[in-house]
Amino acid sequence: MRQVLAFILFLLGAALAGGARAETGYDLWLRYQPVEAQWRERYAARVTHFTAADGPTMLAAAGELRRGVAGMLGYDPARREAVTGDGAVVLGTATSPLIAPLGLPLTRLGAEGYLIRSAVIQGKRVTVIAGNEEVGVLYGVFRFLKLIQTRQPLDGLDISDAPKLRVRVLNHWDNLDRYVERGYAGQSIWDWQKLPGHKDPRYTDYARANASIGINGTVLTNVNANADVLRPEWLAKVKALAEVFRPYGIKVYLTARFSAPIELSGLKTADPLDPQVAHWWKAKVDEIYRVIPDFGGLLVKANSEGQPGPSDYKRTHAEGANMLADALAPHGGTLMWRAFVYAAENPDDRHKQAYAEFQPLDGKFRDNVLVQVKNGAIDFQPREPFHPLFGAMPKTPLLMEVQITKEYLGFATHLAYLGPMWEEALQADTYRPRKGMTVAKVIRGVAGVANIGSDMNWSGSQFDQANWYAFGRFAWDPEAKAEPIAKDWAAMTWGNDPAVTGPIVAMMMASREAVVDYMTPLGLGHLMATGHHYGPGPWVSDLARPEWNPVYYHKADAGGIGFDRTATGTNAAAQYAPEVAANFADRKRVPERFLLWFHHLPWTYRARSGRTLWDELIVRYDRGVDAVTGMEASWKALEGKVDPRRWAEVRDFLAIQRDEAGWWRDASIAYFQSVSKRPLPAGHAAPAHELDWYKAIQTPYAPGNGK
Repeated sequence: MRQVLAFILFLLGAALAGGARAETGYDLWLRYQPVEAQWRERYAARVTHFTAADGPTMLAAAGELRRGVAGMLGYDPARREAVTGDGAVVLGTATSPLIAPLGLPLTRLGAEGYLIRSAVIQGKRVTVIAGNEEVGVLYGVFRFLKLIQTRQPLDGLDISDAPKLRVRVLNHWDNLDRYVERGYAGQSIWDWQKLPGHKDPRYTDYARANASIGINGTVLTNVNANADVLRPEWLAKVKALAEVFRPYGIKVYLTARFSAPIELSGLKTADPLDPQVAHWWKAKVDEIYRVIPDFGGLLVKANSEGQPGPSDYKRTHAEGANMLADALAPHGGTLMWRAFVYAAENPDDRHKQAYAEFQPLDGKFRDNVLVQVKNGAIDFQPREPFHPLFGAMPKTPLLMEVQITKEYLGFATHLAYLGPMWEEALQADTYRPRKGMTVAKVIRGVAGVANIGSDMNWSGSQFDQANWYAFGRFAWDPEAKAEPIAKDWAAMTWGNDPAVTGPIVAMMMASREAVVDYMTPLGLGHLMATGHHYGPGPWVSDLARPEWNPVYYHKADAGGIGFDRTATGTNAAAQYAPEVAANFADRKRVPERFLLWFHHLPWTYRARSGRTLWDELIVRYDRGVDAVTGMEASWKALEGKVDPRRWAEVRDFLAIQRDEAGWWRDASIAYFQSVSKRPLPAGHAAPAHELDWYKAIQTPYAPGNGK
């Protein structure tokens, strides 16, 4: 009876433990689930114990190794001072006593690179994970654990890797009141009210996740900056976060409001050439570094969308940036200056304005300035051609800015894997100064607008985690490919069953194209509703500034549709290298995905399919909706193969996406048909409602738009 009772209690405990550990998505791609028995035996022979030094980052690396092995192999590997048998994992830098005699080729890997190699030490077979600095060892441990997560052999290892870009940062658009602008995953994870007294354990998990994909910096605050974060009491809070992140190789950055000298100290001006202003910023930066010695630097949004900047004093962006850069330089700090600018009083094509303001300043910025350029010239659209500034400022280090949060791609509920978008931009050939100079080759770093919030799953949906993961992988290696990244993420996040990961990767790889089709096909752009950018609004024409109105971008009329950016229009195409400009400006040579971005064409224009432009648009809209329906079917077939809580969440979100894809399709067709007066092609259904029905839809409380 006692044995039966014990067995019942064991089952009850297991059930309770299983319920407590129900998957929520919190563990991201670091789930460390138990491996299959046949793999466990093979891996256990290669990880019997480990050696490591005691520095903060080495302790983080050792802790991660133990965490991963415990989760996947079911035991805690012992830490020992020496190699006591086969199967040791030796963690250390080039000068570590066990590693130095091996003469490993570490020098070429730089400060952040790592090497993982099977070796023999004191006659014992071991695995060495080494770097020139401790952070390289940490990155190497995450790579080693990924080998186990993705069921790779641990025999005969000879892996070396190093980041190709120095600056790999997240930009949090988080306000001090915890509201996240363009955020769809809850509140900001920075609980400023409780800092510095309480450091939420979630901050450490955030740092672990970022380190696992090589992100080495985080801008804590919104680009629409609040000067208060530079006050002493707030710097103490920032210091607390820096202390958590430091062992994981992550520096903290802050956004600087250009007018802070006026707002914080009562100066009469923020003119960058005023000596008092320069002195104020020098003193403030010195103060920051006294509090946070390894502070990364500042990010500035100036003279854009109402933000103050040097143009208020008839100074250039270079003069404004250089003043701040000079204050940062003695400390080794970086100044990131955003090139996202467009002015209400400038009647020129918005596509052209950043190039017009910044390209003449090439070579005039200080060495520690990075000009931060969005991947496209408008604003994080589902598809844009690459920004013409890439390759056009060879004397100025450029940082590519992408948006991980999906402001224009359906928020958290639409499945849209952004890896193909970023690959498309990074592999675009700038032809500057010659063929083959892709965007990936001309940038010095990448910044990603974070999709992270206080939601249990971090990103608002399970699949949006893939975009955070992919951003880190592309930041580490801008020559990477989206599909292998998707495969790694799927295996680490959903398990290693090909019957599960195969359909998931297929869904991911098709998802962004589906969004383009049902929102902005054939090069259309910025057709979203006002303010929150949620849902369709191609009819909007009454906003204060022309370039805020969707009609500005599609220019649909009875004769045709599209924005003429050739020599007969705004000539924005001419901002690209001649070889690129010639392709974009020729309606026969322009990639069809950018057709209406550069050309205003009649509805009767023949697409490459042979269909009229009007018919081709309808086909694309329907193709996008059908793709979402296909994703729903693929996911339904995975029921029972994926844990029920996460499966149900994705099911629900795909249903929302299907409904909203249909809304996009019907509203867009209803509007463009009211302009074109053309019948729908045979076999394609009419919108479910009249145009006025769609125009009447109001969603004033959609998230991400302010209060």
